[in-house]
Amino acid sequence: MSGILAGKRILVTGVLTESSIAFQAAKVAQNEGAEVILTGFGRLSLVERIAKRLPKEAPVIELDVTNQEQLDGLAGKVRELQGEDARIDGIVHSIAFGPQGAFNFLEATWEDVSTAVQVSAYSYKSLTTALLPLMSEGASVVGLTFDAQIAWPKYDWMGVAKAALESTNRYLARDLGPKGIRCNLVSAGPLKSMAAKSIPGFEELADVWNHRAPIGWDLADPEPAGRGVVGLLSDFFPRTTGEIVHVDGGVHMMGA
Repeated sequence: MSGILAGKRILVTGVLTESSIAFQAAKVAQNEGAEVILTGFGRLSLVERIAKRLPKEAPVIELDVTNQEQLDGLAGKVRELQGEDARIDGIVHSIAFGPQGAFNFLEATWEDVSTAVQVSAYSYKSLTTALLPLMSEGASVVGLTFDAQIAWPKYDWMGVAKAALESTNRYLARDLGPKGIRCNLVSAGPLKSMAAKSIPGFEELADVWNHRAPIGWDLADPEPAGRGVVGLLSDFFPRTTGEIVHVDGGVHMMGA
């Protein structure tokens, strides 16, 4: 099979529904020639059902990124699937979570905030290092962020967690660069996904895009962001690392 990911083996986290960026990234990756493994947490049967809707059904590994035992066993699970020549050429980190308290900046507790930062930012590092034994020069790690340069309405401590993710990406790029491994983020615009349902006031946040995206933005179309992820997974950006690529209709660069 030809394509920009031909022969590559990609692990994708965060696939819950077809409306997710992670699903679109997995779908485009397969269409571009990659073998894909999915991970799931909690609702594993749901992830397994969604995996059947990909162009080619993908195997699913259970993974809770806050569980060190599962992280320690992740490379072994991949080896069980792939055999002696096991390897990972790319990782898609599409994991974020904040308790409801994290969406109230002044009243949030440290428990709320620490959970948001651990799941949304620290896991980017812990997932990558868990798979590092299977990665080699030319591998690529791609995470998903929501532009943390400004304070968004209603986003509150999740915005702080995304800022931590963006900083984590830079340090990870610094430390893995000598190994020839690239680390980049896609900063996507808002989408009406399952994750969006957990954000109080999401409609107010998303409405910004209705007025400020110069090239337009479709809240129901995750494919552009998925394509951005696949582009960064490919070999077309061999010396791009520590970067944030905006797939947001241009909102990030608009002035007041």
